[in-house]
Amino acid sequence: MGEPEAGLSGEQLGAYFALMEVGSLLQYAVDEHLRTAGDLSYVQFQILARLVDEPEGRLRMTDLADGMVHSRSGLTYQVGLLVKRELITRSPSPDDERSVIVTVTGAGRELFARVLPGHVDDVRRLLFEPMRDGDLAALSGVLGRVREHMRATPPRSAKPRPGRNRAG
Repeated sequence: MGEPEAGLSGEQLGAYFALMEVGSLLQYAVDEHLRTAGDLSYVQFQILARLVDEPEGRLRMTDLADGMVHSRSGLTYQVGLLVKRELITRSPSPDDERSVIVTVTGAGRELFARVLPGHVDDVRRLLFEPMRDGDLAALSGVLGRVREHMRATPPRSAKPRPGRNRAG
C-alpha cells in the first residue's frame, strides 16, 4: 500500500477556497436577479439561453442535457416547469420517436430578453470590473484548460450519451 498523497499546499488551498467563494457569490447574485426579474432559476435561464442561441430555437432534450451539468431528472423537471409557464414547448422528434424536442416560445424569448440585461450587468459588475489588463485572458486560459480536464472525465450528468453526435 502506497503512502497517501500529501494535502494541498497553502497556495492551492487559497486558490481553491477563493474559486469556490467567487463562484458562490456570483451564483447568489445571479440567482437573486433571475428570481426577482423573471421568476427563473439559473438552470431555467441556461435552458432558455441555449434555446435562444439555436438558429431554430430548438434542441433535442439529450443535446440540451449533454451541454449542461445538471442531473437528467432535474433537467426534465426544470423543462416541465418552463413548459407549464409556456416559455418552451416539448414535442416528439419527427426523426426519432424516442427523442424529445424542446423549443423556445415567443414568451420565452421575451422573458429571456427582459432578464438578460440585468444578468449581464451583474456579471460585468461582479466578475469583470475588478479585473486588470491581462486578467481576463489569463482567467479564460486557466479556466478553459481546467474545464477541458474536468470534461474529459465528467460526472454522469455532464457526460454525452453514447452514440450521439453533437454539433460542436
